[in-house]
Amino acid sequence: MALEVGVGDLGTSLTCNIPRTKVIVMATKDLQLMAHLMRRAGFGATREELESRVAKGYEAVVEELLDFSSPRTLDEDLIRRQHPNISSLLATGSQPYWLYRMISTSAPLQEKISLFWHGIFATAYFKLTTGRVISNQLRMFRNHGIGSLDTLLVELSKDPAMIIWLDNQDNHRGAINENYGRELLELFSMGVGSYTEQDVKECARAFTGWTLGNAEYSEVCARRNSLWPYGRLSWYFEYRPEDHDDGEKSFLGHRGRFDGEDIVRIICQQPAAARFIARHMYGFFVADEPPVPQWPYVPPRDPDAIDLLTSAYFDGNYDIRSMLRVLFNSDFFKSEEVWNARVKGPAELVAGVLRMTGEFREPRYEINEGLGSMAVMGQILINPPTVEGWTQGRGWIDTGTMMERINFAAERMGDSSQPGVEEMVRRVAADGGSASPSALVDACLDEMGALLVSDKTRSKLIEHASEDGGLPVGRGDPDERARHRVAEMIRLVASTTEFQRA
Repeated sequence: MALEVGVGDLGTSLTCNIPRTKVIVMATKDLQLMAHLMRRAGFGATREELESRVAKGYEAVVEELLDFSSPRTLDEDLIRRQHPNISSLLATGSQPYWLYRMISTSAPLQEKISLFWHGIFATAYFKLTTGRVISNQLRMFRNHGIGSLDTLLVELSKDPAMIIWLDNQDNHRGAINENYGRELLELFSMGVGSYTEQDVKECARAFTGWTLGNAEYSEVCARRNSLWPYGRLSWYFEYRPEDHDDGEKSFLGHRGRFDGEDIVRIICQQPAAARFIARHMYGFFVADEPPVPQWPYVPPRDPDAIDLLTSAYFDGNYDIRSMLRVLFNSDFFKSEEVWNARVKGPAELVAGVLRMTGEFREPRYEINEGLGSMAVMGQILINPPTVEGWTQGRGWIDTGTMMERINFAAERMGDSSQPGVEEMVRRVAADGGSASPSALVDACLDEMGALLVSDKTRSKLIEHASEDGGLPVGRGDPDERARHRVAEMIRLVASTTEFQRA
């Protein structure tokens, strides 16, 4: 059954707040708030996971999410057995490996923050032609992405994938290449209008000599066409003092014989850097913001929130974890006004659905189907289209991508043979008594992460559920008819506009 909502309506509703249904039968406000937190700080959660986390308390869960000390994921050796390309330096190994981590990790915020930085410090396979260097970059994001911004930017500047992506191996003393210096200021830390063209040149001078130790050898191999099938090379960073411009530089009002670390230190002291990161953080974790090129002309959605995050940035000595702690515990994050105020990116949607269905509790080749659907939705992991990354928010939605999003979610969530869906079906059909159509709808919404929907959507769901009357439940294992009806309702819930939002 279709919910009688056209793609145009979906696109419109995905750009505004969704009216809340006034009928909340099962989920408490604490449960709904926890569901909101887990959609933003992770990839969503099942009802059982939400109940467990609510019992711990909201602030305790925030601290747990911020702790990356001992994450548990699928064993890498098991993944390699199913995906030997992980060792071949191809994207076909690096992509499924990351998706496995998203859907299996006990520290979902670690993968979410890696996705956050991957969208800002966009580095793509299509230029690098090797997946391992981007996988190494993602590992760097996991290790440093929630620490101090100055440490992260220094590590980024030494990262081989970024060096090749923005041509810093061609940045030499007396013959500078401005690519990395320009993007560091424009797209990675401060934004347009916060620096001059002279600052770009001085920044580039400071990063001369920051290069690759085996760049020349790789270039010779490539010319001789011997990168494949004999094995692609993984680059490593090397600092060459003889190629570094050690002269005096003037950068953002400071003078000195700066190197790259000095440049990063000066950048991180700037209020513009604090606000730039704060606005990115708000747009990714709280509510959709306009694309970055519009920021000089369009004010933030919530200026007070940006001010609070900016203060947290300086109070915490540029610490990203401190900013996130303030964000997740803030009134602006907890407010119902921002619940469902973000469009899920394709990676968020696919990972969230696969976590909920539980179908990859061990590695299987079929993970590539999820990656294929993600690509049709507009996002190919480790292969952003430009140095600006992907357009977020409403930019994810058009006629084709919307249909793929709905079809993927509905097909996966409607498959009662999957362990996660089977458990949801069992729980819905085991409450006892006879579920009315409205109770059936509310129970399915509740099982799918305490999902809130508009009155219009709920009415359409109840209308469909009413076609077959009440649902006999509470009589041991549900019969095939009951299982089918519950699975069908879960499939319909997965096809709603609200399920596409975080």
